[in-house]
Amino acid sequence: MSEHRLEVADVVREYQGEFLAQWGHTVSPQQQKALRDIGACRTSALGGHLEQCDQCGHSVIAFDSCRNRHCPKCQFSAREKWLNERAKELLPAPYFHLVFTLPQELAPLALQNQKVIYNLLFRAASETLLEIAADRKHLGAKIGFLAVLHTWGQNLHHHPHLHCVVPGGGISLDGSRWISCRNSFFLPVRVLSRLFRGKFLAFFREAHEQGQLSFFGNCAYLEESGAFQRFTKQLKKSEWVVYSKPPFGGPEQVLKYLSRYTHRVAISNSRLISLQDGQVSFHWRNYRTDQVSVMTISAVEFLRRFLQHVLPPGFVKSGTSAGSPTHAAKIT
Repeated sequence: MSEHRLEVADVVREYQGEFLAQWGHTVSPQQQKALRDIGACRTSALGGHLEQCDQCGHSVIAFDSCRNRHCPKCQFSAREKWLNERAKELLPAPYFHLVFTLPQELAPLALQNQKVIYNLLFRAASETLLEIAADRKHLGAKIGFLAVLHTWGQNLHHHPHLHCVVPGGGISLDGSRWISCRNSFFLPVRVLSRLFRGKFLAFFREAHEQGQLSFFGNCAYLEESGAFQRFTKQLKKSEWVVYSKPPFGGPEQVLKYLSRYTHRVAISNSRLISLQDGQVSFHWRNYRTDQVSVMTISAVEFLRRFLQHVLPPGFVKSGTSAGSPTHAAKIT
C-alpha cells in the first residue's frame, strides 16, 4: 500500500473547526460548501460505487468525488472535456500569452465584490484587446481569444489577474483576409496597459454610481464619495501591469499550456510538504527572483487564504471572445 500523500482535504478535516471558530463570521455559504465538500471528497461520507475489471473480474469499492470546482482532486475530468472542446477552435497559427493584472490596491475591494470586480476585469481586458487589435495603426483586424481568471499568487494571497491566449493575427475589418502580426510581437504592451487602466476605472466608477459596490472593514472609508474619488485618482496615476510572454508556437503548445492553467485551484496537493503542530508547509515560486522556496504558515491561515479563491456561485472563470466586446462583457 502506498504512503498517504498530504492533501488540502487533510488540513480541512483536521483544522476546519479551529478555522471556523476564528473566521466563521466572515465565511460565505459557498466557502462553507467548499469546506464540507473537500473534507468529504472520496470518503465514506459521500458514499461509493463498485469498480470491476472487465478482464479478470477483480472489484474494489471506490468512494465518490465531491465534484466541487475548488477541490484539488476533482478537476481532471472537467479539464479534459473542456480541453477537447477548445482543441476544435484552435487555428494553425502562433499564439501569444498576455496577462492583465489588477493593482494590489484593488485586491481587498475585489475580494468584497468578487462578481462585480471580476466581471469588470474580463470586460476591460476584452474591450482593450479588441479595440487595439482593430486599430489600423497596430493590427487592423478582428481577433478572437480565450481568457482565464486566476485570483491567487503562489503564496495564496489574493492577486486577481486574467490570462489571455490570443492567436497571432485576425480577420481583416472588411472580412476578406487573414492578417498576421509580426512573429515575435503582437500588440504594444504600454498601449494595452493604458487603455486597460482607463476602461477598468471607467467601468469601476459606473459600478459605484449604480450602487453595485459594497465596502466593509478596511475598505469602509470608501463609502464616502470624496474618499472614493481620491482612491480612483491614485489608481489612475499608477502603472497597471499588462505582461506579454513570448509566443507559444502552434496549437499543440497552446493545449499543453491550457492543460496547466485551466481548471486550476489556488494550490495543488502536489505542492504540499507537511502538516505538523498546526503548521502547513508548501512549495511556492517567487516570480520576482524565479526561486522556489518553502513557506510555512498556520493551518488556520492556510485555510483562510485558500478560501479567498472560492468563486461566487454561478461565476464562470473562463470565456472566449471573437470580435465582440459585448459578448465578452456577458461572462457571468
